[in-house]
Amino acid sequence: MLEPLDALAVEADSVTVAFANPNIHPAEEYQRRLATLKEYATSAGVDVLELPYDPESWQRAVGPLADAGPERCRACYRLRLGMAARLAAEQGFDALATTLTVSPYQDQAAINDAGREAARREGVAWLDRDFRDRYRDATARSRELGMYRQNYCGCVYSEGEAAAERVARRAARAAEKAAGRAQAGRSQAGREPKG
Repeated sequence: MLEPLDALAVEADSVTVAFANPNIHPAEEYQRRLATLKEYATSAGVDVLELPYDPESWQRAVGPLADAGPERCRACYRLRLGMAARLAAEQGFDALATTLTVSPYQDQAAINDAGREAARREGVAWLDRDFRDRYRDATARSRELGMYRQNYCGCVYSEGEAAAERVARRAARAAEKAAGRAQAGRSQAGREPKG
């Protein structure tokens, strides 16, 4: 959020953040992320508009695609960017962008497709920005500021997938270490003097 927000603030007269995240699970995670955003936005002098937190509507829109991988994410982008575009039109904003494009883990093309369509439908301009080159700076800066950093995109499905990936990575590292110890043991045994 940091780097895209700062970049947009340089090129626009004003920036307002729409927090459109009915996907975030559980509710405590939603509140933690919102509090982190509001704290930074206050220090940066940026207004935050919170859209309704309605995980049931998100589940209706995205849940049928739970096992569809990328299609699930595309449906989530469409829903959330649609919410933000409606808000932008209602508030009289002339353009819409998203901080989602800072993440190398998100589907940039799908985000831009969803954003363009939502903006067109609501009569606002879509700012097609790819902020991935700022990801490292954003990550480093958020750590320096002591900001809360999540380890999954937000939804119940990504939470489970991220947990499974972490378990798999730990298992792979443990297997590598065990293999290294076994190899070292075999090398050591080969050097022992014969009696």
